Amino acid sequence: MPHTALPLSSAEARSPWWLAALLTAALAAPALSVAQTVAPALGAPAPVGEIESVRGVGFAQTPGQAPRILSKGTPLQEGDRLTTAPNAVAVLLLKDGTRMTLRPETDMVMTQFRYSQGAADNSMLLNLIKGGLRALTGLISKSSPNAARIQTSTATVGIRGTDFDARLCQRDCATESKAIGGEARPTEAAVSARVILLQGEALAINPAGLQRKLSNGAPIFVGEVVETGPAAHAVLAFRDDSRLTLGATTRFRIDQFAYDAEHPQAGRFLVSLLRGSLRALTGLIGKANTRNVAFSTATATVGIRGTGLDLVCTGTCANETEGEGQGFQAYTWLGSIEVTPGGQTLAQVLQSGQGVFISNAGLRATTGITGPSAINPPPRPDGVTPPPGTFSTTPVGDTEDGLFINVREGHISVTTASGVLQLGRDEVGVARPDGSLARAQRLPRFIEFDRVPLPSTQQFNVRGLLNNAGFGEAQQCK
Repeated sequence: MPHTALPLSSAEARSPWWLAALLTAALAAPALSVAQTVAPALGAPAPVGEIESVRGVGFAQTPGQAPRILSKGTPLQEGDRLTTAPNAVAVLLLKDGTRMTLRPETDMVMTQFRYSQGAADNSMLLNLIKGGLRALTGLISKSSPNAARIQTSTATVGIRGTDFDARLCQRDCATESKAIGGEARPTEAAVSARVILLQGEALAINPAGLQRKLSNGAPIFVGEVVETGPAAHAVLAFRDDSRLTLGATTRFRIDQFAYDAEHPQAGRFLVSLLRGSLRALTGLIGKANTRNVAFSTATATVGIRGTGLDLVCTGTCANETEGEGQGFQAYTWLGSIEVTPGGQTLAQVLQSGQGVFISNAGLRATTGITGPSAINPPPRPDGVTPPPGTFSTTPVGDTEDGLFINVREGHISVTTASGVLQLGRDEVGVARPDGSLARAQRLPRFIEFDRVPLPSTQQFNVRGLLNNAGFGEAQQCK
């Protein structure tokens, strides 16, 4: 069925914007930086994506060419400057599967977009000048922690396999929150841990099997499996100040983690070592209630009494054929631990300096870790200090201006001249005009009640029109 443009509202028809926009877009292009205004090479380059859906008036302008009115199927080129009118939104579908909704009154340049399946140099750089977007990123952001970025005048946003919003607030956000009214609710603490030191490569795999490459600052969530590569190690810091070092070729899962700083005794810290090695320093949950901390393997379960410990899981413990010197090992270098072999109820209590080795040949006492993990051990976690502000939150007002980032899934890093802010699922951060950074304690009302549709929304135009007419989601048929 051919696409037909939606009629302009009466307000849009009276506004000179739609009539003057072509001239405005054409005159605005020379103000861009040299990198943004390089003319495309001779010949028609392959499109990097297209407009999937649009409501209202918008334009795309390739440097050196006339602006194009956005409509369904409009091809997009590297270097295009995209603008949307008041009350207009457009959904972009890019070649790597990235989808994004451009907000009303947005001005954005697709400065760089390079994608070829399996290529090592895939990259995306967007220059957000005004307005904002809601995005579901594709394969580029999953290939490398630094491959996909958004640039603003004061901040650089690093995108790491993410579902997120980015919005430049210039008094408009405060107006929206004031119209909504009510009190902002606290942000949810979904992040269990963050990577504070990474050497080599590591992946996080969520319960659905989706993978993302980790980098320093990356969040880790309950249910995720962390895998380290050969010769790699990763240090994780948890919100209760527990710290773990994962050795090379290790698989580790967070089974349960719950922590409230005001009630640490009610917290839960249950993790599994599926293969490889770890070194652990237990935190505030273990200090408040040792019974709520446990390390599990296929061979044995380890309980703690305020502890620093090392664990190794190979052979039968890792559900693999057991070779010479392989099996389960536990050793404590601080405090004491209780090791309960699988199928038994009697625990082996180990004091500092004591260890145990469990294999197909049986159980024996040791005075340390043996095998490859002993030859080249990763750093003990008590020697690695989390960066300042790893989990801290601060008051952020709905009336503030700046770049607001709302993360629904994945990992975002925001870098300014003042530092770096790491954000994970259900976290909101702001880069203020002076470059200062903050992770919000409360969810701004203009984010919680955002009426701009997500790029995954079906029946985009119908839902958008209903929302603009005042019919909320609760009043719409699903």
